[in-house]
Amino acid sequence: MPIVEAPPASAPLASAPRGRDTGIDLLRALCVTGVVLLHAIMVGVTVTADGPVFANASEGAWWIVPVSWALQVMPLFFIIGGFAGYLAHRRGRERGETDATFVAARIHRLLGPTVVVVGVVGALLAALLLAGVPGDLVATAGFRFAQPLWFLGVFLLCQALLPTFAAAHCRAPLAALGLFAGAAVLVDVLRAHTGIDGLGFLNLAFVWLTLQQAGFFLADGTIDAMSRRARGFIVGGALAALIGAFATGVYSPDLVANINPPTAALLLVGVVHLGLVSLLRDRIARFSRRPLAAAFSAFVNRRTMTIYLWHMPVLLAMAGVTALVALGTGADLPEPSSPAWWAGRPLWLLTALALSAVLAVALARVEDRRTPEATTSARRLACATALGIAMIAMLLVVGTTVVTAGIAVAGMWTALRLARRSDESARGEGVADVVRVA
Repeated sequence: MPIVEAPPASAPLASAPRGRDTGIDLLRALCVTGVVLLHAIMVGVTVTADGPVFANASEGAWWIVPVSWALQVMPLFFIIGGFAGYLAHRRGRERGETDATFVAARIHRLLGPTVVVVGVVGALLAALLLAGVPGDLVATAGFRFAQPLWFLGVFLLCQALLPTFAAAHCRAPLAALGLFAGAAVLVDVLRAHTGIDGLGFLNLAFVWLTLQQAGFFLADGTIDAMSRRARGFIVGGALAALIGAFATGVYSPDLVANINPPTAALLLVGVVHLGLVSLLRDRIARFSRRPLAAAFSAFVNRRTMTIYLWHMPVLLAMAGVTALVALGTGADLPEPSSPAWWAGRPLWLLTALALSAVLAVALARVEDRRTPEATTSARRLACATALGIAMIAMLLVVGTTVVTAGIAVAGMWTALRLARRSDESARGEGVADVVRVA
């Protein structure tokens, strides 16, 4: 992974805005909350004669379509990641920091908390096996835990490449955006033409890099400089194209289905999100400064990674306790999507949010740890990024087991060490302050 320096400070670039954008912070907090709610509503727990069964309650259900339209926030999340990363990178360069500092900080911010959660989950899986819990249930729990980690691997890739593509944006913004978007559409065309679904996983890079690149246009003011009529036309056109693609069967109307593997439909969703954020930005900013909204935003943004990483263990624990209570009392659990099941969803969702918040408070120190001084070696950073992504991919493909969790912890710990300046090179030098990742 080459570290390409952006244009020097003397280049004709607008100065980065000072201070945090409270409106964008609020949207990021809402995105994280939306992810927790989406995953929580998809948890299905039933008890059969063979024991408890944990399943995806949304499979084959009609309701996932409207729910996915409301809670599929990943396109907006990557746009915000591009917005925040672009400005943080710009500010760092104005302070004289290097691209290596930026990338190393991202590696530590993303992999540092992940090492802890994977290690704890691996230990819990071992404890469950020793306690006599059936191996297939433990394997299911490990698989479910790993599923949301796809985001971590892809986001790490996007952020590690951000300095390179921020430089490309400064030189030829539309060309860089069009290159990624065109590649994403081409992958979909090849996938449909050949019937090889595996080709779609190439869009784990192209779709999300496109959306991160779109965030740069929000950060540099290009989108907001357009007339409101133009922005409204773009939003309406993207929405019409999205509905047309669903109606003609080009893409599934289930936006969750369009994420595994990603499709270009998510690009249209991202255009709608981006346009609406720009059109409503002043209102969002004013609302974000209200006391309750500001408190919510501050709470979540300080613990974003912790909430994301730990909400699935919370949901798995809730499912396990529910099954144990049903087995112990002989009570019947409602079938997923039944009226009784829906009646219990509000309490289930509130409990998931509350427990995730409590755990985030308890574990916030892991996310708040100071970033060590970064290595200046592009090769070490490339190895650290590749190793971190490889460990996450292993957990996704093989599943989280006691063995794979141990391997992943060792691999990610090594990646974190690679991203640090070695003791030999740091000897005799002062330790620089590295700003916390925006």
